[in-house]
Amino acid sequence: MRDAYHEELDSIGEDLVEMARLVGSAIGRATTAMLDADLRLAESVIAADEKVDTLQHDLEARAIALLARQQPVATDLRIVVTSLRMSADLERAGDLAQHVAKQARLRFPESPVPHDLHTTLLEMGQLAQRLMAKAAEVIITKDVDLALELEQDDDEMDLLHRTLFQHLMDDRWKHGIETAVDVTLLGRYYERFADHAVSVAKRVVYLVTGEHADEIQTAEAPVEGA
Repeated sequence: MRDAYHEELDSIGEDLVEMARLVGSAIGRATTAMLDADLRLAESVIAADEKVDTLQHDLEARAIALLARQQPVATDLRIVVTSLRMSADLERAGDLAQHVAKQARLRFPESPVPHDLHTTLLEMGQLAQRLMAKAAEVIITKDVDLALELEQDDDEMDLLHRTLFQHLMDDRWKHGIETAVDVTLLGRYYERFADHAVSVAKRVVYLVTGEHADEIQTAEAPVEGA
């Protein structure tokens, strides 16, 4: 009976990894669809989000059933509760990838991004994909140090996000209000996607240590003047 219980816990972890891989792929494909004005690819990203939703709903149902049947305590309870929260983060990240694809579909046959911002948005898409891949690795390895790195990695996304706004606020902006709105929304989607990847990693830290990532980082920070 206990073997079946732990197999179920393991399967929940495997589903989290699968969700992370799916949404990481989705944000990469959505970025390509947006920049290349590829309607077929955009539609495939939009349709594929249903699989992420199904995984999340199935994981949630199994986790709640485990709570009811097994009444886990200590580490096992942390696994179940934290997995529920991670699945919610990953499902929301999938929605954000879908939003990027929907923006591509909305502006087809044009790209919603002016050519002079293609490089910045491409970098944001590639970074978002790398962050989610790293989050998947953290789920698999339970590597706390790797998990803590993600917040620093996310600083690069924040910098790219600020770069977008600098373009939007520049007096030389010549692409109009509609495009400005599109770029603003897209920048926000990527920034929030990265936040969800960081959140997943932080939840793994709590799962492993029983402490929140922010508490560990504060404890490890050098004391000024020491």
